[in-house]
Amino acid sequence: MSLDVSPFMYTIIIVNTEPDAQRRQEGPYVVIECPEKIPCDPCVGACPQGAISIPGSLIELPQVDYEKCTGCLMCIPRCPGLAIFVIDETPEDHAIIYIPYEFIPLPKKGDKAKGLDRHGKERCDVVITKVIAAKKFDHCAVIGFMAPKNLINDVRFLKLTANPDPR
Repeated sequence: MSLDVSPFMYTIIIVNTEPDAQRRQEGPYVVIECPEKIPCDPCVGACPQGAISIPGSLIELPQVDYEKCTGCLMCIPRCPGLAIFVIDETPEDHAIIYIPYEFIPLPKKGDKAKGLDRHGKERCDVVITKVIAAKKFDHCAVIGFMAPKNLINDVRFLKLTANPDPR
């Protein structure tokens, strides 16, 4: 499936955007949005379950076997194109979206932010639920935040808002 993000930008190719409805309710799952075919495969080696593969040539787009994917987050910081996300639709009243984050300062759990779409347009208010900044992630943190379920395929970044308590 292809999604045109702007008349002035390239087309984002969304590979295996989501598993079937039953799998989506079983737990977190990966979403890979590679914008172009280039020789790249760090996501394949990053997946401890072997759920990500690149069939054929190294320049093909990654494919996801959702029966193997556990949504473990390990592939997110390994993507040099910041094109991998994990979505968890199991909470009843919201979804949790996990994104790569290479900026400082890092947000903290409980911080509020604005959820942004691929154009940088504010789409919703979000609350940070998880911040993982492990050394093995090589300066790319993984940030989880709550977002409305109807925006899981739209929100792909966030803009931190001022928090009253600067701790």
